[in-house]
Amino acid sequence: MLAALIAVAALVTAALSQRGMLPMPVRVLLVLGMLAAIAWQMGAVRPGRDTGCALLAAMLAIKSSELRTLRDARSLLGFALFSPFAAFLLDQGPLTTVLAVLAGVSALIALQRLAQGEGRSTPPPLSAQLRGVGRLLLIGLPLALACFWLFPRLATPLWGIPERAVGTPGLSDTMEPDKWLDLMADDTPALRAQFFGAVPEPAQRYWRGPVLTQFDGHVWRRDRRTERLPPAVVEHGTEGWDYQIDYEPTDRRQLVALDLPTAAPEGSRLDAALSLSSDRPLSALSRWRLHSAPPQRFDATLSTYQRRAALQLPEGFNPRTATLARQWRQEAGSDDAAVVRRALAWITADFSYTLATPAPGRDPVDAFLFDYKAGYCQHFSSAFVVLMRNAGIPARVVTGFAGGTRNRIGDYWVLRRMDAHAWAEVWLPQRGWVRIDPTAAVAPERILDTLDDRLQAGADTGLQQRWLQLGQVGDWMRRGWNELVLSFDARRQQQLLQPFGLDDLQPGQLLTGFVMAVSLALAWMAWLLARGERERDPLLRAWHRLGLRYARLGLGREPHEPALRWAHRASPDFRSLPMNTKFLLTAVAALALSACATAPKPLQGQFSLVSPRDSVATQQVGTPVRWGGRIIETKPGQGETCFQIISRPLNGSGRPNTTSSDASDGRFIACRAGFYDPAVFEAGRDVTFIGKIDGYANTRIGDYDYRLPKLAADVIYLWPEQRQVDVVPYPYGPWGPGPYGPYWGGYRGWGWW
Repeated sequence: MLAALIAVAALVTAALSQRGMLPMPVRVLLVLGMLAAIAWQMGAVRPGRDTGCALLAAMLAIKSSELRTLRDARSLLGFALFSPFAAFLLDQGPLTTVLAVLAGVSALIALQRLAQGEGRSTPPPLSAQLRGVGRLLLIGLPLALACFWLFPRLATPLWGIPERAVGTPGLSDTMEPDKWLDLMADDTPALRAQFFGAVPEPAQRYWRGPVLTQFDGHVWRRDRRTERLPPAVVEHGTEGWDYQIDYEPTDRRQLVALDLPTAAPEGSRLDAALSLSSDRPLSALSRWRLHSAPPQRFDATLSTYQRRAALQLPEGFNPRTATLARQWRQEAGSDDAAVVRRALAWITADFSYTLATPAPGRDPVDAFLFDYKAGYCQHFSSAFVVLMRNAGIPARVVTGFAGGTRNRIGDYWVLRRMDAHAWAEVWLPQRGWVRIDPTAAVAPERILDTLDDRLQAGADTGLQQRWLQLGQVGDWMRRGWNELVLSFDARRQQQLLQPFGLDDLQPGQLLTGFVMAVSLALAWMAWLLARGERERDPLLRAWHRLGLRYARLGLGREPHEPALRWAHRASPDFRSLPMNTKFLLTAVAALALSACATAPKPLQGQFSLVSPRDSVATQQVGTPVRWGGRIIETKPGQGETCFQIISRPLNGSGRPNTTSSDASDGRFIACRAGFYDPAVFEAGRDVTFIGKIDGYANTRIGDYDYRLPKLAADVIYLWPEQRQVDVVPYPYGPWGPGPYGPYWGGYRGWGWW
């Protein structure tokens, strides 16, 4: 919503500023309006990255209200080049990168057009502008790659973690019913898991997170003492799963693992409840390689402290639950498993799953079990554990994730925030801790159904299926981006350099390599820029080299000095100059004379550089042009005469260049009011037109359908005919006397009158 408001403000401000800078009261109102919109959408204007980025976008949107000069416009575009990349403080995904690059390219094109407008030159076509910007980006690419690959990586991210990722719910050290509703609606990925070999069945895809033991009547908390105890003894079964997890950033240390992990990977540790945590906050994307296996026995012997902690209940809470549990215990005797089965049977028969639950009162478990009998995983797991503890059975709450969605494109599983789940564990003699999920007893589809199950059952329409498939493509691209770019840390940097024999480089060595690579990249950029500015004409390049050579001898040419005068000054006897130097001087003199040619007054002006062929492709109706060529056909009509022309490039005087018979820019039709005699404007004559592109006409040339641009001509300039004549140099050509006779180099020359 805020982004839409800022976009509307930008459009309105730009429209109002077309005629000049807005008055001060209007600008003040715009600023106050932007601040009010930010405060309305964000609750308050407080320091932080979200607020800073919003203010940056808002100020950019209304900056055009105070434009007065070209300098102001350049400042605005420079601001626009910087501001899109501030979005990386909030998100560093591929879509954000593409949008930022598009915004940067747009700003560069605007700067280019601004410079052309300042120079009063006609802007080139958009394709040419894009090529120019692309060339600049390619020139800077080596420097960007050197910075990305070789800049010494820090142990933690330079910018930290986006604020919206802080405090990821569902994996905190506490759990309070009715506090997961926002989490249940959050479909952003929490982690991605890829299995190497066997994949667990849906009923076994429980991802173990924090284990909560302490209860105060409303909130469940972790027992900090268990974090310092060694991991519990587990007898794993023969079945197991090898997999890796790509964990999304959060400010916490808590990890999850498939129930139950056999060992802690490097950089993490297991506590007494086999809950996995990282040694440092997960402030960046992280990857963990794990192995898990279902337990046969899990902590079959409880210590006195562990038993007391797993039976702890606050006094004076949930009396109805306590009465029911004691009744069941009395009826079941010492059979703990019978109490568990009876509780599950009752929940399966009388309870339902819903997210719409009333606010909890003083005794939330009593209200859930005896009053509304509906809720979600937090209610079921909390009530079940309280019921078991009142019956004298050690129990605890386990939080984490359940299920997951398989991405068929990348063959991995995605667990989203909304897959967060809570279940119970009860301790039974000879077996130890046993997982009990009362939510699955009421709503098994919440745990067991996958996306594939729903698609096969026809629960989704074809449009929904395509939308889900598109989402899988997007997530696969995001995962690849995370792996190639965002996960490029110090370890990956060392792996990149190992093939070059550079193992275990220290930060100082990396910095030296970085400086060397940047220097080479800058030299490459300077060479490309200098190469782009050098003279393209080989004749003029030779002319400049000749000037430098004679300048070293003290005979340099003055800036205002003509070529032949300089030649006579440099060598009093012009004939004694080397043959190649005499030819170069003559050619440059001729080139200078040709450069002095100007177009006749009727043909002067500013015109678009688009050719007839290009205009067909780009549909530039109304563009002023100056086109010329040779007449193919002159056809007088009712009130006007139309000419079909084979287009030729124009020289400096505006005349069609016919020295090359195959140099054509296509055909076009030019029409002008009045009668033009075909006997005068006969086929083969050179003609130049000035006018605007009026449309396009389809015609046939042989069996080929040809689309011709149609020019509404304002000026028709018929050029005099050119005739070929023999030129006999006297007494000899510029090569001097020689065995080739009186003609130019032994060949019959020709010229134009």
